[in-house]
Amino acid sequence: MRLLDTSPIFMTKFSDLGLSPQILSALSAKGYDTPTPIQAQAIPALLEGRDLCGIAQTGTGKTAAFALPSIMRLTANPKPRPPGSCRMLVLSPTRELAAQIAQSFEDYSKGQRLSVGVVFGGVPINRQIRMCGAGLDVLVATPGRLMDLIDQRALNLRHVEIFVLDEADQMLDLGFIHALKAIDKLLPKQRQSLFFSATMPKTIAELGARFLNDPVQVSVTPVSSTAERVDQYVTYVNQPEKQALLTIVLKNEPIERALVFSRTKHGADRIVKHLAAAGVRSAAIHGNKSQNARTDALDAFKRGEIKILVATDIAARGIDVSGVSHVFNFDLPNVPEQYVHRIGRTARAGAAGIAVSFCAGEEKGWLRDIQKLTGVTLQTAPLPADFASKAAALPKPSRQPEAPRGGHGHGRRDDAAPGDKRRFQPRRPKGVGTHKGGVRRTGAR
Repeated sequence: MRLLDTSPIFMTKFSDLGLSPQILSALSAKGYDTPTPIQAQAIPALLEGRDLCGIAQTGTGKTAAFALPSIMRLTANPKPRPPGSCRMLVLSPTRELAAQIAQSFEDYSKGQRLSVGVVFGGVPINRQIRMCGAGLDVLVATPGRLMDLIDQRALNLRHVEIFVLDEADQMLDLGFIHALKAIDKLLPKQRQSLFFSATMPKTIAELGARFLNDPVQVSVTPVSSTAERVDQYVTYVNQPEKQALLTIVLKNEPIERALVFSRTKHGADRIVKHLAAAGVRSAAIHGNKSQNARTDALDAFKRGEIKILVATDIAARGIDVSGVSHVFNFDLPNVPEQYVHRIGRTARAGAAGIAVSFCAGEEKGWLRDIQKLTGVTLQTAPLPADFASKAAALPKPSRQPEAPRGGHGHGRRDDAAPGDKRRFQPRRPKGVGTHKGGVRRTGAR
């Protein structure tokens, strides 16, 4: 395995990387001129047809790193699309991230005859069966729904030329190891494979060895490093007092847009209910929400219609929103690397950010692990003045159960392990091409 040098490089423009005029035009239309480190290092190797192992966190630009050279390869060598197959397969751990990747492929391939589809659970499968039946150039999928389609003989992987496994560490955390091994057996031996993970412990390296052949390795932004422009604070508080603390801070501090991380799905819903009672508008995003509810909440957050989004770690993997000024760790993560992922949601694109962690007594060991990993000692932020009286004055949420917005999704939840049989009923998604399990064909109407 050849490890690429991550020291400063001299290629500073996308035009230096050997990309086609069509792709350069699409990048220019989006205002992209300078590649990120992983793009500058990975694109030349991928254009040579090499397999690649990339160690990179979310937000480093890795989607473009694999999308741009892949689009070039597919469009330079157009082929008929055999029914029930795809030429490129991208696996993503969560629905939101899958939709985001598919949208990037559409943006970068504008004006070219490339069909892009995305499939995930939480929406009806019949539309996805019809989409796959027509054949695709690029299919972005979550493992659970991909296996559903394969089991129903709606899709085969015999014609895959390029395979991408994204966020491999999260795939393992979600229990997808058996699905990944099954998919590996269905892929052609002759293919280009790309493997991305934020961390590379032994188990991830062993998984990569199954898919990769003599790969180039690119490593950027070590997971132990945190964003330099993020001011990091910790407030020591008893667990039952965390909700009042969050509500008081959100009501009184100037916050442009904030992500609040809860360890559990029920905890996220509880936070939203308490904030609503206090007049603070927010929304929750997690695996028990229908796909429509998750998409609506994320879209409203992106548009600025709501300024507070409460998320679990898994659901947050697909959130790439500019302008997040604050990250609140309502619950500290018990895996220190997850802390780095969380606070990396702020201070993007040169902006500054603030990360605030609420630490209960039983979480102090996790805080020590975080500080040891990052090499940063969090600054202590005291409780607000008159905290007890302010907390006592907060209104309580109604005990009346809230009707779920848009119902519940059905199908395998893609942020749960395969084999989870809980089923939900969603609203029917809007038309094909909206990335609610649909397809858009760019340049091929």
